[in-house]
Amino acid sequence: MTETAIATPVMKQHLIDPEICIRCNTCEEACPIDAITHDENNYVVDPSICNMCMKCVPPCPTGAIDNWIQVLTSEAYSKDDQFSWDVLPEEKELPAELLHQDDAAESAPETGRTPLAADQSDVDSLEGVPSTDAGASIPPWSAVHPYVNMYTHKNVATATVVGNYRVTDDDTESDIHHIVLDFGTLPFPVLEGQSIAIFPPGTDAKGRAYHARQYSIASPRDGERPKYNNLSITVKRVTADYDNNPVNGVCSNYLCDLQKNDTVKVIGPYGNTFLMPNLAHANIIMICTGTGSAPMRAMTERCRRLTKNREYNGKLMLFFGARTQRELPYFGPLMNLPKDFIDINLALSRQPDQPKRYVQDVLRDRAADILKLLDETETYIYVCGLKGMEVGVIEALRDVVEGSGKKWPEVHAQLKSQGRLHFETY
Repeated sequence: MTETAIATPVMKQHLIDPEICIRCNTCEEACPIDAITHDENNYVVDPSICNMCMKCVPPCPTGAIDNWIQVLTSEAYSKDDQFSWDVLPEEKELPAELLHQDDAAESAPETGRTPLAADQSDVDSLEGVPSTDAGASIPPWSAVHPYVNMYTHKNVATATVVGNYRVTDDDTESDIHHIVLDFGTLPFPVLEGQSIAIFPPGTDAKGRAYHARQYSIASPRDGERPKYNNLSITVKRVTADYDNNPVNGVCSNYLCDLQKNDTVKVIGPYGNTFLMPNLAHANIIMICTGTGSAPMRAMTERCRRLTKNREYNGKLMLFFGARTQRELPYFGPLMNLPKDFIDINLALSRQPDQPKRYVQDVLRDRAADILKLLDETETYIYVCGLKGMEVGVIEALRDVVEGSGKKWPEVHAQLKSQGRLHFETY
């Protein structure tokens, strides 16, 4: 146990709710001391390591990480206990005399917002803890307040498939689908930048129902079809793992094979930071690869609809990476957008007879234009795609900023503290 736990007979144990958790791994990545781990069933917190630093709490999109149960220190739930759970245990009633033996137990977090045995300066220092070292953990100040966790494992929403379209060329390896889900009269309000999770049917090798898989929303807040209670997602059919070994993604193949009028089980929505500003003059720089284009499509379409009504006059820049032009999802509709509406920059890494180009290369090419936008306080940057792109994007932004004589650490810290630099990587 930690020193605090050893010294006190009662502790507030930090636990992850398996019914809400969508296994997105953000908590494990955010934990600086490796107190969080997982198996094929659950994500768990090791009570012998956790020091209640709270750095795992802000990034969690569902709030599953924010659970605390008062237990006898000697009877704290082990990792093996937690791995076996399908639901959190009920909090047990403890002897009254133990509850008043020390102040540490009384000052432990009731909702996960205050660290165990911390003074106020420790609490204040936790505000704005980033979800990664790269991006902000707070939304733009003008963003609309999102709804989250409206539907959970105990209260699942059902949506009907009203469209399933392949959005890459038929003869390419990248089989990416645009899937439209309609919720009928069931309330399911979402914002650009949020996500949902979908349950694939069937069970795993141990006979347990599959966990839900998370997908970014690709449509604006007023629906894929305007003023209809629907939304869209972008799904790539997974047929190989990261080492290129053959594997069939359970949920991606299920979704790509859906037919019109099929129904799916949905929970969410999730996400309260990767949100677009709600200002007519905001500038948005979008950097993405592959299906990371989903939230960028949502933001772009939101701005396009506002522009038609003269309600948006900011600047949009898109940096979009793929292996070839034919493997870019939404390529046709994207190219039809007016050039005075969005500044599109493609980075193709395997285009025949062309040198390899990645989004970080094109960012450097457009350094002067990016710097001009960054000088405006209402410019926001969004990055979505494979996690490996984070380092390259940050290094490119650093080169762009330092090339103008400014100090990147200062600019980077300001962008994060103002909710102007956001990463959604996987």
